[in-house]
Amino acid sequence: MPKLKNRYPKNCRDRSRAFSWHNGKRIYHGVWGSPEAEKNYKRFIAALLENPNLPLQMGSVGGVLISELVAGFLKHIEARKMDKTDVEHFKTVVGFLVDVYGDLGVNEFSPKKLKVVRNQMVKVGTLSRPMINRYIGKIRRIFAWGVEEEVVQSNVIHALRTVKALLKGEEGTFDNPPRLDVPDDVVAATLPYLSPTVRAMVIIQRLTGCRPSEICRMTVESVDRRQENGLWYYVLQTHKTKKHIGVKQIPLGRPEQILIEPYLVEKKPSAAVFSPKTAMAELNAERRENRKTKVSPSQQIRDGGEGEKSR
Repeated sequence: MPKLKNRYPKNCRDRSRAFSWHNGKRIYHGVWGSPEAEKNYKRFIAALLENPNLPLQMGSVGGVLISELVAGFLKHIEARKMDKTDVEHFKTVVGFLVDVYGDLGVNEFSPKKLKVVRNQMVKVGTLSRPMINRYIGKIRRIFAWGVEEEVVQSNVIHALRTVKALLKGEEGTFDNPPRLDVPDDVVAATLPYLSPTVRAMVIIQRLTGCRPSEICRMTVESVDRRQENGLWYYVLQTHKTKKHIGVKQIPLGRPEQILIEPYLVEKKPSAAVFSPKTAMAELNAERRENRKTKVSPSQQIRDGGEGEKSR
């Protein structure tokens, strides 16, 4: 008996969920037997009747899986060239979310399921309470993007916002101790053990109050030496609070200028002032100076045959 060519996908059951096969992939409709699943299945068939070649895309009739939603969101933020650290945090969040509910439809996600994901974060034991609260906010942000792309129903994000943040002292959570300034005597005792480059970076940070990241990303062109008041200015063009306070300028007095000036010589404007390559070269030179044993033949070959004299 020949097969019927105009047969439409059946409403199948996978454990507690309803789904249909289309173009070799499952289209989930919701919880098996629920009015929502029946409605989604009828919408799916109606869409096929209208267009038999219905493309399987995020947002098509039948619903989207959470794993598909987060994959689309990660592509979205990477295309926007978001800060790499923030992207890594989102990837960590996605890991928790997909591990528990990756094969669940986005519109089936609820406040109780969000709390289950949060409990998984608590059980890991390495995430502080404020960090967990931030991660839950990132999950809401993912679903808010889904609403914007019309693949998540708006009532889902409204429901997720009802989940309150973890309060200080809640069972299983912890708060990291506040970060304190390093005492001056500790800094002074540490400086002799640092390479010249790292030592200069530490002193400049101490004098100016810069963040470590700001010192590390200082470039030659970001140091304005044109002012007539005797000061230089470190101008941060991409400071993260730019939209709130404008460009950040850090004044550099004569002590800072003396430290920075040697690192500006014969460098391109876009080059880093404090280069890791320079710091490693200084460290290796110090190790050679303090070497107590003979240089091995293989090391002599790598050094161009000159090697070092034994000490």
